Amino acid sequence: MAENHTHTHSHSQSPIPCHDHEQAAGFDWMVLVAAILCAFVCALGLNTMLQCVFQCIGRVLTEPIQWIASRRLNSGIKKKDMVALPTSTYSSTHDSGSPSSASSCVICLAEFCNGDQIRFLPKCNHHFHVVCIDKWLLSHSSCPTCRNLTRV
Repeated sequence: MAENHTHTHSHSQSPIPCHDHEQAAGFDWMVLVAAILCAFVCALGLNTMLQCVFQCIGRVLTEPIQWIASRRLNSGIKKKDMVALPTSTYSSTHDSGSPSSASSCVICLAEFCNGDQIRFLPKCNHHFHVVCIDKWLLSHSSCPTCRNLTRV
């Protein structure tokens, strides 16, 4: 009877139809194509990231020297040197009309009024309110109008 039971059991299993094999193979190809596509996108991303890293490393190695040098040149002047710059009292009657004698401060954009204290920068002869240019010169060594370095 054991033989008969085994024989009956083998007839109850039906073979897998060909259609299911084709679907499984198609699914395998889709998974394979998706994996290759993902790998390609990841490789492109990694390549882009590495290019960026190498460019940044190049900048880090070369630019700090240039940046430090430029900051030293335009890092402000000492207060005693700033106070030594010439000042005068603004008067509209003494305004000569030349381009260097504009009637407003380019830092605060306010018009000069009679009696305002103004400071002249010796190299370029631009003038500004004393308060405005003093604040500027504490952190910059250049004229705010023409960017010429101001050295006393």
